[in-house]
Parts: sequence; C-alpha cells; structure tokens
Amino acid sequence: MGETTSAAVRDRFDQAADAFTKVVSQIGPNAWDGPGLGEWTVRDLVGHASRSFVTVETYLAAPAGQGGEPRLLPDAAAYYLAIRETTYADAAAITQRGRDAGAALGDDPAGAVTALATRVTQLVRERGDDDIAVTPFGSLRLAEYLRTRILELTVHTLDMCRATGIPRPAELDGPVRGTLLLCAEVGAALPIAADLLLLLTGRADLPAGLSVV
Repeated sequence: MGETTSAAVRDRFDQAADAFTKVVSQIGPNAWDGPGLGEWTVRDLVGHASRSFVTVETYLAAPAGQGGEPRLLPDAAAYYLAIRETTYADAAAITQRGRDAGAALGDDPAGAVTALATRVTQLVRERGDDDIAVTPFGSLRLAEYLRTRILELTVHTLDMCRATGIPRPAELDGPVRGTLLLCAEVGAALPIAADLLLLLTGRADLPAGLSVV
C-alpha cells in the first residue's frame, strides 16, 4: 500500500493535522473543561496532542548531541521501543505535561492550535526527509519521526471525538491505516505480540490494558 514511503508519510501528516484542527475547531465553549481522557479534561487532551506539533519544531532545531542522545534510531518503531525503556513514560509526568500544554493554549485554544498546526506543517514542507529530529530517546530522520506524530495525532483525534461526540473526520482515514501499520511494527517486537495477534483476530479473555505505547 506504500504507507511508509516519504511522500505517503508527508501526506498522512498533513491529513492528520487537518483532522485534528477540524475537530478542535468544533469543540464548544462549555466542553473544554469536560472529561477528555483518563484524568485529563478536553483542554488537557488537546494540549497533550498539540505537543505533536511542538516537538517537531523543537527537535528539528536541536543540534545533534544536544537535548537528546546522539544515536540514530532506525525507524519509528525503534523510537517507541526506546521510550518504553525509559522513565520518561511515567504516567503522572505525562498527565502533568498535558495539563501544562492545555493551559498554555490560552483563551482561544482552537485558534492557538490552528496557528501551531499551520506553522509546523509549513516547516515540514520546507525540510528534507533526511533532516534529523533530535529527541530525548535518540535521533530520527524526519520522515520516520513524522510517523510517530501521525500516530499521536490520529489516536488523540479519535479520543477527542469519543469525548465530545464530534464525528470522526474523513481526513483521518489514511492516518488510521498508517497508524495501524506502525502499531503492528512496535507490537511485533514486544512480549505481548501473540496476545495482540489474538486480539486483532477476535479472540476473547485476553489481558487487560494491552498497548504498544
């Protein structure tokens, strides 16, 4: 299907960004403080997801060897596997970062998200596939790092739709396919690979909380 070619990845990133901003623009004024995901309000959830844009900008600007490990990770799946080996994925820290990011969106969160998405998608168009994003877990070529941002934007746009009742936008169809492929790559490298396969093929009585991220 060619979902991992650089052109397809760039298309999927634009589609995921469009879907995310479209849903955010439809969030009503009384919904922002309502339940979003877990301990997050809708505002917190949107703030967390908006970091998918912030990190692209930040990590592309980081000199190699600063702000992250100098090792070059081979692909997006390796990035998620590297995260699982660190304490950065601590649930309480992630929750707080989401709250902080939500608060930083200010009095016009939808406008702030649109401006951020517009700026970063334009930045991505100006950069090459082999430009390096320097993350706290290792460095990635831009095309592979974008695959991780597509996953984050796609999953959290679906979370937002579930929380608010806003219909899932059609722009999300392509990013969903790409995200499923990336999740399969990560899951295949984990001890829970067999359980994930059973889950995808409709088997029951599986462990709760199965996740590749």
